[in-house]
Amino acid sequence: MSHRLGPNCWTTCTRHLDYQEEGTIMKNRVTVPDVVAAKGKRKLSMLTAYDYPTALWADQSGVDMLLVGDSLAMVVLGHEDTLSVGMTEMLHHTRAVTRGAKRALVVGDMPFMSYQASIEQALLNAGLFLKEAKAQAVKLEGGRRVVAQVKAMVEAGIPVQGHLGLTPQSAAVFGGFKVQGKTAEAAKVLIEDAQALTEAGCFSIVLEAIPSPIATMITESIPIPTIGIGAGPNCDGQVLVVHDVLGLFDRFTPRFVKQYAKLGEAMKAAITQYREDVEKGIFPGPEHGFAMDEKEMTKLFAS
Repeated sequence: MSHRLGPNCWTTCTRHLDYQEEGTIMKNRVTVPDVVAAKGKRKLSMLTAYDYPTALWADQSGVDMLLVGDSLAMVVLGHEDTLSVGMTEMLHHTRAVTRGAKRALVVGDMPFMSYQASIEQALLNAGLFLKEAKAQAVKLEGGRRVVAQVKAMVEAGIPVQGHLGLTPQSAAVFGGFKVQGKTAEAAKVLIEDAQALTEAGCFSIVLEAIPSPIATMITESIPIPTIGIGAGPNCDGQVLVVHDVLGLFDRFTPRFVKQYAKLGEAMKAAITQYREDVEKGIFPGPEHGFAMDEKEMTKLFAS
């Protein structure tokens, strides 16, 4: 017997849920049904996190979801693209995030070639995110070409978040990091892919770098939340890379990013001050050291 949660089942399962008022922070763990129930009631917030301290602070800020994205390849590990990380790195960083996140829904991003080769491979790797890394859901890129994998995961009890538009793992096919769905034909494909992922059982879909009108059409045509990143204001929620939000990644800044702080500059200033204090003998000062009992000092010199 199939237990796949299609769109009708999601609607049935979440009808009874009373969602919190806009602007308040949920005290309990955010669940997949909570995310689905938010559609049409309030905007969802999602942020990437790759380590324990970031997850801890982001969790306390009240964001609904934390994505352990394969973008860690670029913003944390210094690679040129997202293809340079595999399951080992993703599980390692997801474990760190789940240790710090006590209430946000943690989503593990399935890396390149962890789900494309076969349904069996996809199912086993997705299971590792939940079993070993303690994530509550996984995300994978693609539309109708990954429907079989999505169905298998959902039927196995693994919540899945879809990802359409600019899918970085397929950047080579697109000819780089470019806006998708700019023609009528391409937009139709995105709309049909979103509907296919919904029917397959996804609980939400990330829409990246697509025209705002197309994101609006998709959002209005499916019963599950859309999470935008460069997809305009009408999605059901938004996601950004935490290093972009905090000003910690200076290689490039996408147009759709709003930088809320310049922590990179603050870090540089603080470390520069530390270096100068060490060089001048200002640090460490007396208040940074430890004293020894005079009697013990006397014994030491007498020995």
